[in-house]
Amino acid sequence: MNLYAVRAIYLFEMHRWARTVVQSLATPVITTSLYFIVFGSAIGRRMPLVDGVSYGAFIVPGLIMLSILTESISNGSFGIYMPRFAGTVYEVLSAPISAFEIVLGYVGAAASKSVVLGLIILATARLFVPFSIGHPLAMAAFLVLTSVTFSLFGFLTGVWADGWEKLSIIPMMVVTPLTFLGGSFYSIAMLPGAWRQVALFNPVVYLVSGFRWSFYGVSDVGVGLSLVMTLAFLIACLLAVSWIFRTGWRLKT
Repeated sequence: MNLYAVRAIYLFEMHRWARTVVQSLATPVITTSLYFIVFGSAIGRRMPLVDGVSYGAFIVPGLIMLSILTESISNGSFGIYMPRFAGTVYEVLSAPISAFEIVLGYVGAAASKSVVLGLIILATARLFVPFSIGHPLAMAAFLVLTSVTFSLFGFLTGVWADGWEKLSIIPMMVVTPLTFLGGSFYSIAMLPGAWRQVALFNPVVYLVSGFRWSFYGVSDVGVGLSLVMTLAFLIACLLAVSWIFRTGWRLKT
């Protein structure tokens, strides 16, 4: 294990993030705060309890997950796309670094940014609504696991994208709609029977449901199933990354 190389890639990505902290950190926190003001305070006071939890507290896990998913993909994709765009990726590929170490550096940095963002949003949410965390270890596990999984997915997106426009297609046109439709602001039990079955094909439902269970002990699907689905997506991303480095697809000319 070339820990020096992993550390160099990791610190480079973290320093780049620090230079754009307003865009990378302040913007999602402000956006999420507006959600709490509108949905948690203004609308939440007129909403009945959802699964025995006030509406303002009920949407806290969903809003955190919304930010984590979009930021993980953005950080993971931008981290590998910039070396490809500038041509410096060939220096990394020609260095005595394994594919695992390259991915560990880039994805580790992207996941760290997402975890920090999630914790800051969690602290910000306390300013707007009271809530409790019934299973803090499970919450931390889902937070880290989701950040790593979607940072890997973002890494794949950054390798796939051949232009700046494609970097925003997946987060804006796919992940964000799936998150809004995945129970971030409601329980899928509120949906009619047919639509409830359709919602179960949305992978974000399992992420939000498992994360919400770690807070309040309630979920739309079993927490075990949520964990299995998250791990399955993580394994699929790992297999895809392994294939990319084995074949050199879009990395080597």
